[in-house]
Amino acid sequence: MAYFAQNLGSISRLSDAKTRSITAENVYGEPGRGGMAELSEESQAEVARLGQQWDGPNAAARDLGRGWKVRPCITLPAGSVTTLMDVDGPGVIQHIWITVDERRYRDLILRVYWDNESEPSVEAPLGDFFCCGFAKRAKVLSLPINVNPSGGMNCYFPMPFRGHARVTIENRAPDAQGGFFYTINYALTEVPEDEGYFHAQFRRANPLAYGEDFIILDGVRGQGQFVGVYMAWQQNVAGWWGEGEIKFFLDGDDEFPTICGTGTEDYFGGAWGFGENFSAPFLGYPFGQPDFKVGNRHGLYRFHVMDPVRFAESMRVTMQAIGWRSEGRYLPLQDDIASVAYWYQREPHAAFPTLGSRDDLEVI
Repeated sequence: MAYFAQNLGSISRLSDAKTRSITAENVYGEPGRGGMAELSEESQAEVARLGQQWDGPNAAARDLGRGWKVRPCITLPAGSVTTLMDVDGPGVIQHIWITVDERRYRDLILRVYWDNESEPSVEAPLGDFFCCGFAKRAKVLSLPINVNPSGGMNCYFPMPFRGHARVTIENRAPDAQGGFFYTINYALTEVPEDEGYFHAQFRRANPLAYGEDFIILDGVRGQGQFVGVYMAWQQNVAGWWGEGEIKFFLDGDDEFPTICGTGTEDYFGGAWGFGENFSAPFLGYPFGQPDFKVGNRHGLYRFHVMDPVRFAESMRVTMQAIGWRSEGRYLPLQDDIASVAYWYQREPHAAFPTLGSRDDLEVI
């Protein structure tokens, strides 16, 4: 069996795939080269080749030496872009685990490039990618994204690549970020023709223009499937904020979409204003205050694992922002709304909109 198992029903099937794991202890995931860091002021050759900062000897391992957790994490210099993964395929990333100070969730930008492309297929603040908006940690128990105490962020979206995979992290903070721990588990294996490339894109409107829908995703061209969205939503007015409808414009839809939802909390799997937080395998409201005061913040996710939204030529996804005003009338909201859309498609992909500066993404 080539490729990889994705469920318990097929996990017993044998495969010719070769398992690899990238960490600060083995930066290329090479066989038989894990835990080789020396207690030395001089960088390992492969660490220097990858371009990561070398922090020198780990004092905690001074009595034990090589092989005893000499380089479990890395430092991200201020203003730097650090490469976490740079390997040839074909293969598939099967699991990503990261933990870092939650204060940097919006300052650290995750990017992924497939097959030596110049523009990323994944570009999002680290926290939002892992369903933790507002630089605030939340416990997330979904199937593809899992965040556990105290800040262990996991992604299980399979990410096939054919020629090459490169993963980077940009530190936009004015200070270096130490204690950045990461693991990227992948397999070297054949990738079938019908496997799409994973994409994720961040957007933010602060505030959303009056009377306009929030754009989750636009400009997607080619064949693929939408597999989920995370939204970080801050109220700028009091009262219920989730009356709006999700809309999927597929394959040339113009004014009206093919798919139109019934309400924000309905799309995310809840009902009647939520009332409490929850986190389930495919949908959740893991973070938020259900008293609907000005300034309240809400985190929501919906993963289309069992029901991907497929498109043959194009896709556009929007969410209305609707509350209530006097006399039982709808109120178009001007809230602070951000999202990460997740989808698969054939390459090449259309260019992403400009991410914006650190100030544009700041949680304020």
